[in-house]
Amino acid sequence: MRADFWHRRWKKNEIGFHQDSVNPFLVEYWSDLGLQSGTQVLVPLCGKSKDMLWLREQGHCVLGIELSELAIKDFVEENGLDMTFSQQPVFKRWSLDDLILLAGDFFSFVPSNSHPVDAIYDRAALIALPESMRNNYAQHCKKMLTKGGQLLLITLEFDQPEKDGPPFAIPQTEVEALYNQDFEIELLSRTDVLEENQRFKDKGLTSLFEAVYRMRRR
Repeated sequence: MRADFWHRRWKKNEIGFHQDSVNPFLVEYWSDLGLQSGTQVLVPLCGKSKDMLWLREQGHCVLGIELSELAIKDFVEENGLDMTFSQQPVFKRWSLDDLILLAGDFFSFVPSNSHPVDAIYDRAALIALPESMRNNYAQHCKKMLTKGGQLLLITLEFDQPEKDGPPFAIPQTEVEALYNQDFEIELLSRTDVLEENQRFKDKGLTSLFEAVYRMRRR
């Protein structure tokens, strides 16, 4: 999946994956990770998600990485944030105290020793990637997380032939195949969410589940 696909989606405002409110599963299960205040949390492919503001309110240092510069500009404007902009060699950077947003290729990001990634929150990254990219993504997450670092992953499960991705269906067997070698995996919940997602029903889906995983890097 090429970068121009996502740039085109944001330019045309074809962002059905965006949620206008904080994800309820994040609110319900984030405390299960038991993270201390000040922990740096990475949000890959963050878009303009309000989840980042919620994580910041919990006392975390939040780092969002997004391919689309337009998405980040929308996030800054829509939330009335006075962020400082700087051009870096690989990324464009917006910062405000304990919130940093980077525009650029997620796979080019390397955490610094002074700002290690202790946790990752993934609601819309893995499910946005085609199968050919998912293993590289999982490996990159592993490399960025400190030993013992945690990942809260939210996936969708449905009959993939009923709908073209993205988002893509990620069954539990694939989650385990991608992460089991390097992570301890715990399925926290698997919830039927079809009735509250009319746009998926309109696309012909006959079932839709949202699964939440807690993972700890070995």
